[in-house]
Amino acid sequence: MDISATLVKELRELSGAGVMECKRALVETGGDLEEALGLLKELGLSQIARRSDRHVGQGLVEAYIHGDGRIGVLVELNCETDFVARTPDFRALAHDIALQVAATNPSSVGNEEETVSNSADPEDLPLLEQPFIKDPARTVSDLIRDVATTTRENIVLRRFARFELGA
Repeated sequence: MDISATLVKELRELSGAGVMECKRALVETGGDLEEALGLLKELGLSQIARRSDRHVGQGLVEAYIHGDGRIGVLVELNCETDFVARTPDFRALAHDIALQVAATNPSSVGNEEETVSNSADPEDLPLLEQPFIKDPARTVSDLIRDVATTTRENIVLRRFARFELGA
């Protein structure tokens, strides 16, 4: 099957995957853009699982100040290389996580072994399990997984600190 370059480009922009991966996915799905996007997502998730034991020694610390200086948040987000740490997607992820921490004041990250709360209140959930404030259909963990799929690196939310005046 002959796949047009514009279709490959469109899939690449939607998925962040490489040109050849997009073309292979489109060929495999008979040129169906939605199916190809789903296939690339599946492949990306399997690649994330294989990379989960890789060392994440790079990353960044994102600082966010909210409420005219009344709430401050620091988030440490790690990845494998400094190249990925400097990308706009990675920086936006760190900023979104800092916004989430400022808004919900979670008690823990959720990486560690801990008891999971059965409460319906999102603030009682570990940060990684909370519904994302900008899109409640997704969790913070889903956001990290999406960026990890795009960058093809292991990404770990290491820790956060939240400060509030008078708290």
